[in-house]
Amino acid sequence: MAWNHDPGIDPPITPHAAPSLDLEGQLTYIGEDGRRYVVGLPPEMDQASLERVLNIIQREASLFHQIQRLACRWIDQVSGPHLDGRAAMVLLVTTLETSLEELFPEEGPSAGS
Repeated sequence: MAWNHDPGIDPPITPHAAPSLDLEGQLTYIGEDGRRYVVGLPPEMDQASLERVLNIIQREASLFHQIQRLACRWIDQVSGPHLDGRAAMVLLVTTLETSLEELFPEEGPSAGS
């Protein structure tokens, strides 16, 4: 089965490292394309909470790298003549997001009704 990427949607960007706090106090990461991306955090998050989140992320950097290595291994295993590496990466990230959304559903106006 070939992966059909919707041309109207940009593919996800893989981070090169765990997010870190930049000089402006924003949680950011550098993507595989070399650009800096700001992680969207809840607007009500105060500085102390942000620092706690950053500490957790930095403490778990080795786990992030382990996940990244496993993802690369998976991409190498499934990519080939019918599915290139980039499409395999998009398929992996999209599938993970879909499966994890069931654990963390978005809250909206109908949530809890």
